Amino acid sequence: MSLRQRSSSDEDPQHLLDQRKERRMLSNRESARRSRMKKQKHLGDLINQVPQMKAENNQILTKINVVMQNYAAVEAENSILRSQVMELTERLKSLNSTLQFIKEFSGMDMDIPEIPDPLLRPLQLPFPLQPIMSPADTLGC
Repeated sequence: MSLRQRSSSDEDPQHLLDQRKERRMLSNRESARRSRMKKQKHLGDLINQVPQMKAENNQILTKINVVMQNYAAVEAENSILRSQVMELTERLKSLNSTLQFIKEFSGMDMDIPEIPDPLLRPLQLPFPLQPIMSPADTLGC
């Protein structure tokens, strides 16, 4: 074996290790570059979504405000109706009391209706409940 062959054969394992190390470093750099690009693209996508999300948020807040206003109006109307029910119930009790007195004093036979307690029985509507039909039901789908 010549001196030249011996030195190249001695350096071959080290040279191979150096080549592998360099390939690994290049691969890692490329992977890091791809990762940075992917992260930057994701950040850009998120930044682009911000105006859309803000607009949707404002629409939802507007709808919530409308619903809250409607709720407050209905609640106020219900409060008035409850007061009216209580007032009318008291009037009916007073009238029934007067009728009872007249019945006992005159001896006349009177039919005095019972006073319904609106809190003990469910509200009776003046019309029967109808099922709500969806547009698909009405179109025959």
